Amino acid sequence: MSGEDSMRTQATPTVAVIGAGLAGLTAARALHRAGVDVIVLEAADRVGGRAMSETTTLGSRVDLGGQWIGHDHHRIAALAAELGATQYRMHTTQRPTILDGARRVSLGAPSILAAATFLLGLEALSHIHPPQRWGTTTVADWLAKVPGRTPRRLLELAATTSWCADLDRLSVPAMLTLIRLQGGLRNMLSTTGGAQESLLVEGIGTLVDGLADELGDRVRLGHRVTSIVEGADGLSLTTTSGAIDAAKVVVTVPPPLLNRIDFQQPLPPERSAVVARSYMGSVYKAIAVFPTPFWRNRSKDTEFMVLDAPGIAMFDTSPPDGPGHLCMLVGGPHARTLDHLDTASRRETVLGPLVSWLGTEILEPVSWHEKAWHLDDNVGGGYTALPEPGTSGSDMPMPFTPVGDIHWAGTETAADHPGYLDGAIESGGRAAHEVLDALAQRYQLTPR
Repeated sequence: MSGEDSMRTQATPTVAVIGAGLAGLTAARALHRAGVDVIVLEAADRVGGRAMSETTTLGSRVDLGGQWIGHDHHRIAALAAELGATQYRMHTTQRPTILDGARRVSLGAPSILAAATFLLGLEALSHIHPPQRWGTTTVADWLAKVPGRTPRRLLELAATTSWCADLDRLSVPAMLTLIRLQGGLRNMLSTTGGAQESLLVEGIGTLVDGLADELGDRVRLGHRVTSIVEGADGLSLTTTSGAIDAAKVVVTVPPPLLNRIDFQQPLPPERSAVVARSYMGSVYKAIAVFPTPFWRNRSKDTEFMVLDAPGIAMFDTSPPDGPGHLCMLVGGPHARTLDHLDTASRRETVLGPLVSWLGTEILEPVSWHEKAWHLDDNVGGGYTALPEPGTSGSDMPMPFTPVGDIHWAGTETAADHPGYLDGAIESGGRAAHEVLDALAQRYQLTPR
C-alpha cells in the first residue's frame, strides 16, 4: 500500500487552524489538499479576518479591509488568477494633490521639498542599524523636530496612513524596520510599480470565499478559542462552542490578541514578549460609490491627501467599467475621533474637504460603506501588529518557530511582504508545510 493510500485509509490526525483570514484559510486548504483532516476555528460570524468585501447598491464590490495587490505580490495575484478574479490597475496620477484647508499645496513648495528631504533621509536610515539609544525615541518625538507645520503634518499623515500607528507608541527604529521590510518608502507610497498597484473587480472577498468554499463545513464560525492544553495525546482546545482535540494547531491570531487564549503551558519568553509588547493600529476606512467617477472630468486629480484633521488619504479605486469608487483612509488616533459621530456626520467629515474642488455632488454618494477596524473585537485593528516603544524592531517579522505542536502564521510572521495580504498567504503556506513535515515524521505518512 502506498503512503498516499495509507493516509487515506488510516485515521489521520486532526489539525486545528485558529483564524479564518487569508493566512488561516491558505494553511487549511494546503493541509486539506494534502489529505489531512483539518478544521478552521473562527471567533467571528464571517470569514476573512482583515479582508472584508461588500456589494454596493449598484452591484459593484468594495473592499473595507485589505484590498491592494502590489506589483510584486505574486502569491495573491496567483490566487486571484486561480479563482477567476479580475485584476485591474488602479487609476492614479504621478503625484497626489495635497489640500491644506482651502489651499492646494504646490508640489514645488518649500514645505513639500522639506518633507521629501526627510523621507529620503528615512529611506537611507532604514538600511542601517540605528544606535541603541534611539530605541525609546518615538516617531512623534522625531516629528516634533521637523520645522514647519505643513511638512510635519504631511509626514504625520504619511505615517498614520501607512501603519495606522499612534506615533507616540512607535519607535524610530521600529519605523525604520517597517520601511525596510515593506520594500522601502517608494514602494510603500506608490501606486504604479508600488504596493497599491492593482485591485480586484470582485473584491478580495472573492478570494476568501473561494478558499472557504473549498473547505466547506471544515470552517466553523463562532468558535472563539479560549484555551489550549497540551497533553500526552496531543492538544485539547476549549472554544466558546465546545472542546476539540487536535494533533497540531496553527495559530493565525494577531499577536496582541493572543492574550485572550490561555496557553496552559507557558509560551517561550520571546513569544510572550511579542504578545506583551505589541498592539494593533487604529484605522477607519470608507468607500463612497457614485454612478461614475465624475471627478475625472472635473479634475486631473484622483488622489488627495487632506492635511486638516482628521487627516485623510483618498484614492480613486473605481473598476474599469464603473461605477465610481472613492476610497478614504484615516489612520492612528485621528481614526478614533470619528467613533463618536453618526454615519451622516462621518460621511460629511471625510467628503467635505473635496467640495471646493469637486462640487457638492461629492456629498451625495449612492452607496456608502465604512468600517472602523479598531472597533472590531475579533481583529483588534489594522493593518498589522506594531511594536511598542522600547523595542528595536528586531522582532519584525514576528517569530514563528513552532512551540511544541503549536505553529504560527499571520501576516506579521511573513518573511516576504509582512503586513500585506501577500504576506498572509506566504505565512499560511509556510505553516502548512511545517505541519505536513512534522506529521509525516510522526505518523510515517506521505502527504499527497
